[in-house]
Parts: sequence; C-alpha cells; structure tokens
Amino acid sequence: MKKYIDEALLKEIALRIKVLRKEKDLSQIEFLIATDINISRIEIAKNNMTISTLKAICNYFDISLSDFLKDIPKSKFPKE
Repeated sequence: MKKYIDEALLKEIALRIKVLRKEKDLSQIEFLIATDINISRIEIAKNNMTISTLKAICNYFDISLSDFLKDIPKSKFPKE
C-alpha cells in the first residue's frame, strides 16, 4: 500500500496547532509536559501524525476535531 502524504494539509494543520498553542502562551515543552505529545516535528509539518494524536491535541485546546478541520481546503489525491 502506497503511503499518501499531503504536504499542504500537514502545513495547514501545523500552522493551526502552532496558533492555538501560542494563543495559550505555551511553549512546546510546556505542551509536552501537559499532554505527553511532542509537537515540535508536528509544528514544522515533518510528522504525519495519527488522527488519534490530532484528536488529543484538539481535546487539550477544547476544540472539536470537526471545528479544527472545517476550513481546511479539500485536497486532491494524486493520480497514478
């Protein structure tokens, strides 16, 4: 099975997570201590995280997964 990575999507998610973290005035270390999730690679779009990890991040910031994702443009799967 070919692994599909949408770099534009990862960058958009990374930016949204970084904005949420900065709005709470948290460092990456403080976030790690609070959640046990290392977001340093996530915030630079170098980590294709699981949906479970994204859900945990959303839970921490008290935002639903659907609200977090609602304004992200739809991606097109590459044609092979």
